[in-house]
Amino acid sequence: MKPATTTATAIYGRPTPAKRIEIGIFWLLRLCTYLVLFCAAFIFWDIGSKGGAVIFRSEAPFINVKFLTESPETLNVFDYQGEKRTLGDRAFREFKASHETEMKGVAVDPYVYSAGGIFPNIAGTVLLVLGSILIALVLGVMSAIYLSEYASDGPFIRFLRLSIINLAGVPSIVFGLFGFGLFVIAFDFGVSLLAGWLTLAFMVLPVIITASEEALKAVPKGYREGSLALGATKFQTIVTNVLPYALPGILTSSVLSIARVAGETAPIMFTAAFVMRDELPWQVQKWTDFIFQGVMALPYHIYVVASKIPQNEYTRDVQYGTAFVFLFTVAAIAMTAVILRQRLRKKYQW
Repeated sequence: MKPATTTATAIYGRPTPAKRIEIGIFWLLRLCTYLVLFCAAFIFWDIGSKGGAVIFRSEAPFINVKFLTESPETLNVFDYQGEKRTLGDRAFREFKASHETEMKGVAVDPYVYSAGGIFPNIAGTVLLVLGSILIALVLGVMSAIYLSEYASDGPFIRFLRLSIINLAGVPSIVFGLFGFGLFVIAFDFGVSLLAGWLTLAFMVLPVIITASEEALKAVPKGYREGSLALGATKFQTIVTNVLPYALPGILTSSVLSIARVAGETAPIMFTAAFVMRDELPWQVQKWTDFIFQGVMALPYHIYVVASKIPQNEYTRDVQYGTAFVFLFTVAAIAMTAVILRQRLRKKYQW
């Protein structure tokens, strides 16, 4: 009996150089894919293990509630009667007031943003993401409906589509400077939620317009023709027979946009974010001032803690804990959009 390799060679012939190259390319692509997955898994494992140790505890109440519900504070480290103590600003002031005599001459080492928690950052990030995505979806879907259903294919429309595609590649820092110049200075919105919403919305608008237009075009023409044949107007046809079936594709683009909006630092550092702010946006006397309040945000907080203050053993937990909460927050918002997309996809099928 001939060996299997000899039989295969007799049937298919010897591997050609092109076949060998194809096999080599296959393994190269495979290794690149596995390398990317390994790097991503390592990053998530590193943040998850070190950040999870900050959020979760081995003893009751098992969750670091203080870190999730309080504002960032300066950590004060000092020696008191031979014992090293670490207290946040509020606790340190109370301790110093009750031990005024003993604290005279005691050297205190302050570590900025190394105590307290990150609740204002979580709230600010959620507000920025939800507001900007809402604005971007409304404007993006309206633009996509015009380009897909109403605009005739001409030189201007082709130029418009090309401009939208090119805008998707503009660096986020450029959008940040654009928002700072237009919304913060020219429109006098100041450093506020409104300026941040509009800046972030314009940043992800090209992606949403392109994806929404493709989703609208994917809906079969028969749906449009049947509705028009029954006497419905074009607008009624779009609202009842086209847009609902395109929503799963539109929400897919929104999931990608959520990740980009939540992770951007450059646009919000010029338009919406503060390093430190005592009041939350809703803690204002007039509710009309809500949208004109600046906020703290998780990505900007990570940037400040990681690069703008001296690194030490106390800032490490804040960095990894904030990054862990940030990933979890973005994943929770994106997962909500994914679940909604899946439900709409089951409901609207063709």
